[in-house]
Amino acid sequence: MRIRTFQGLVPAPKHAAEVAAVPYDVVNREEAAALAKGKPHSLLHVDRAEIDLDPEIDPYSAEVYAKAKENFLKLQSAGVLVREAKPCMYLYRQTIAGHSQTGLVTVCHTEDYEKNVIKKHEKTRQDKEDDRTRLVDTLDANTGPIFLTYRQRPAIAALIQGVLDNEKPIYDINAPDGVRHQVWRVGVGACVSLTALFESQVPCAYVADGHHRAASAFRVSKMRREANKAHNGQENYNWFLSVLFPGNELKILPYNRAVKDLNCLDHDEFLKKVGEIFTVKPTTVKSPSKPGECCMYIKNQWYMLEWQPAPNASPIDQLDVSILQDRLLKPVLGIDDPRTSKRIDFIGGIRGTAELEKLVNGKEHTVAFSMYPTTVDQLMAISDVDAIMPPKSTWFEPKLRSGLFIHTLEG
Repeated sequence: MRIRTFQGLVPAPKHAAEVAAVPYDVVNREEAAALAKGKPHSLLHVDRAEIDLDPEIDPYSAEVYAKAKENFLKLQSAGVLVREAKPCMYLYRQTIAGHSQTGLVTVCHTEDYEKNVIKKHEKTRQDKEDDRTRLVDTLDANTGPIFLTYRQRPAIAALIQGVLDNEKPIYDINAPDGVRHQVWRVGVGACVSLTALFESQVPCAYVADGHHRAASAFRVSKMRREANKAHNGQENYNWFLSVLFPGNELKILPYNRAVKDLNCLDHDEFLKKVGEIFTVKPTTVKSPSKPGECCMYIKNQWYMLEWQPAPNASPIDQLDVSILQDRLLKPVLGIDDPRTSKRIDFIGGIRGTAELEKLVNGKEHTVAFSMYPTTVDQLMAISDVDAIMPPKSTWFEPKLRSGLFIHTLEG
């Protein structure tokens, strides 16, 4: 696959900690405003510019994108974001609770996205895709990186380790959520070698997180190449900001489920039906320890659900989230389309099982399911056959910070 250096915008070192922001799509408007309060240089003022406007304003209105552009230009004119002296790549390490993962920050070609060299496993929502497309086009920039993964290659790992061993980080930030973010600039020679290694040894990459950002980057690229009669494929708009992590370093947390009602069943009727589908036992365990298990919480009691996948099941049908959906959520609870149903909520594993208990005990929901996390191997296997995972199958943690490196589409 193709990668290359880029001459992007980066925070001046003294501003890096304030600029770095959580991805736009993991917080709502109120949460984004709270995180950016008292931090005028936070990139949330660009990625979620509606926080600087009247709370009643439509977040997809023209005023929001104009405000994003205004705030983006202010960060540059104030010297908060500065242009790199020359094109380069970066290494980006995240560490939390003893777990570390190190990715290569680079730009990938939108044609590789179009031709499925960069593989997807998730459908995008049109409104969210339209929003990011308009923002990228307005800013002439990718402000948030796409989180990609690939099958680890020893030669790439060795080269990356050499940079880590011999260079000092340009940023070293301990975020309030306990995640340490470190960034190293990669030298010219190593960039040349990494470019060649990815082209020769990495036949494809996989979108782990950021499907809407990737789709939006492609759409902007397509619009611009169709409008440019002198298009040659090397223009900046043909490339999009990415962080490539080896799959063996990644940590996927479960994406849990909570359902608001029992679809007109009473408690005993529901338990009886669940017992006809799965092996069910009361338990004090709140999280499954292996695939083929799920922990269910209802009326102050946890239950262990166990099953066997169907013989010769496809990679998708083997997923625990698929089995729960196909055998229980749809036929028993009537959740026909979890993408659109208002009766089910999805809770990222970072919130823990205590959040499930809180939802059920608070009567907002009736039953909750603690899932075993999907694996990176499963994600790759499903993407390899061009299949789409059920919604909310993976929760990658920690999340990439936006603003530590920005790829501009012009210049």
